Amino acid sequence: MAYRKTPAEMRRLEAARERLVACATVVVAEVGWSQASVTAVADSAGIAAGSVYQHFPSKAALAVEVFRRAAGREVDVLGEVLHGPGDPVERLSQGVEVFARRALENRGLAYALLAAPAEPAVGAERLDFRRRYRALFAEVVHEGMAAGLLPAQNGEITAAALTGAIGEVLVDPLGTPDENATGELLAELTATALRCAGAAPAD
Repeated sequence: MAYRKTPAEMRRLEAARERLVACATVVVAEVGWSQASVTAVADSAGIAAGSVYQHFPSKAALAVEVFRRAAGREVDVLGEVLHGPGDPVERLSQGVEVFARRALENRGLAYALLAAPAEPAVGAERLDFRRRYRALFAEVVHEGMAAGLLPAQNGEITAAALTGAIGEVLVDPLGTPDENATGELLAELTATALRCAGAAPAD
C-alpha cells in the first residue's frame, strides 16, 4: 500500500513551503530575480539547497510563486480601493496613490514586480497581472463615464494607458530612492492619471 503522509507531516511541509516563499520574497526584494539563486534562498531559509526542490521543481517555479503571491497582494489592495467608498474619480485617485505609495515603501520588491529583468516564466506572469490591473482601472473608468464624471472614451484603452504610465513613472524612483520627493511624486502621478482619464481639474 502506498505511503500517505499524516496530517502533521502535511502541516510541517506546508509550513516549510510558506517559510521558503517568504524567504525567497525577501531575497528577490534585496537582489532581484537574477541573483536570487536557489542557494541564496536556501541560505536565507536556513536549509540545504537540495531541500528547496522538495517543495518546488525548479528555480523558475519558486520565482513564479513569489511573483504571484506578491503581485496578488497588490492587485487585491488596489481592487479594495477601487471598489471602496467615494465616487469613481475619487476612487481612481486614491487607487493610484495607494498603489504608488505601497511601491515606494517597498522599493526592492516593487521594482522586481514591475521592471527587473526576469526569466520568461516570471515575464509571463507579469503580463497576466498587467491585464488584471487594466481590468480594475477599466471598471472604474466605465463607472466614471456612467456617472457623468468622465468624458466618453474607450475605457480599456484608458486603463491600458494608466497601467503602463504608472509603472513607467515609478521605475526610476524605485531604483534611486529620494524620500524628500515622495510627496511631490505621488501628487504629480495622481494628477497625471486623472488627466489621462479626463477628470475635471480640482477646484
